Amino acid sequence: MTQSLRRSVGALLLALFIGWSVHGQVIELQEQLVSVFQLASPAVVYITVKGTTEDRFMRRVPFSASGTGFLIDTEGNIVTNYHVIENADEIIVAFNHVECCSAEVIGTDPSTDLAVIRVNKTDLPPPLELADSDQLRVGEFVVSIGNPFGLNQTMTLGIVSALERTIQSPDGRFVGEAIQTDASINPGNSGGPLLNLDGHVVGVTSQIISPVAASVGIAFAISSNTVARVVPELIENGSYPHSYLGISGFALTPDILQLFRDDGITVPADGGILVTSVVGDGPADLAGIRIGTELIQVGGAYVYLGGDVLVAIDDHPIHSIADLVTFLDIETRVGDVVHMTIVRDGSELTLAAVLQQRPSD
Repeated sequence: MTQSLRRSVGALLLALFIGWSVHGQVIELQEQLVSVFQLASPAVVYITVKGTTEDRFMRRVPFSASGTGFLIDTEGNIVTNYHVIENADEIIVAFNHVECCSAEVIGTDPSTDLAVIRVNKTDLPPPLELADSDQLRVGEFVVSIGNPFGLNQTMTLGIVSALERTIQSPDGRFVGEAIQTDASINPGNSGGPLLNLDGHVVGVTSQIISPVAASVGIAFAISSNTVARVVPELIENGSYPHSYLGISGFALTPDILQLFRDDGITVPADGGILVTSVVGDGPADLAGIRIGTELIQVGGAYVYLGGDVLVAIDDHPIHSIADLVTFLDIETRVGDVVHMTIVRDGSELTLAAVLQQRPSD
C-alpha cells in the first residue's frame, strides 16, 4: 500500500469514527430530551382564566386568556406568573390535555411576577423539583414546556443566553436574577417551567422581547432561586414581604451628569442615586438620609439639588433604582440592618438603616 493510499484510508477511517461519535452524541442528547419531557410534562398544566377588565372607555368588558403552570408540591400547589391570573374571576386547570378542575389563588407577588394557585385533586403527578439557578452557566441547554398559542404540551429547546438580567415586573418594579434564553417562548408559555437536562426547574418563563409579539430568540425566565425564596411565603402567607429603604431619586447616569455640567452645575458624585425624597419614618429617614432643598431647572425638568447621593449598600455599588430594588430583594430581608454609603457635600459617609416591609400599593 502506497503512502498516499494509507493516508486516504486513514482519513476515511477518521471521518467514519468522527461521524459515528457525533451521531452517538446526538442520539444521547435526543434521548435526554425525550426523558425530560416524559419526566416533567405530566406536572405541567394548561391554565385558562376568565374575568373582566376595563376597555379604553372605562367600561367593564369580559376577557379570557391562557397560560402555563407547574406543580411545585404534592398538595396541589401550582406555580405560574402573576400576569397569567391577574384580574381572573375563574381559573380552570387542565392536566395532560384533560380539563381537571377549578383552581383558587393562594398567593400573588406582582413584583416578581409569581403566583401560586391550588387545585383540589388527589391523583396528582409527581411535582417538579427546583434546581439551584446560581449553578447555571451561559451555553447550557434548557428546555421550555408550555402552551404557546394554546398548543398544549409543547416543548422547545435552547440555551442559557445570559444570566443576571434585570426585567420589569407587572407592578413597574424590577426582577433581578432573570435568565435569558433563546428557547422559543411565545404567548401562552408564560408561567411554564424552564428546565435543565435533568428535568429540574431552573426558571419560570415570563417575558419576551419581540417587535411581533412572538419569539425572536430573546426570552426571560424568573430564576428558580427567586421561586425558592418567594413561593413558600406565597403558600404560607399569601404575599411576599419585600424590604425597602423608603427613598425616591434618580440615577446619575453619564447623560444626566453631562446635562448638569452643561448648565455649570456641580454634582458631588460621579454616579449613584441622587435622593430627592424620603418616606417619613421610613428606614432612610430614620437613618438620617437628607434630601435636596435647592430647586433648579436642568434640561427642561425641575430637580432638587443638595441631597445625599446613595452610591453603595453593604459595599455593593448602586447605579440605579433597578440596582437598589434588586439588591434589596435578593440580598436582604425585612428587619436586616444595611449600611448605606452616601456622598454628602463631597464627602463619603456610612449610615445604618433597619429595613422595613414595603407597604402594599
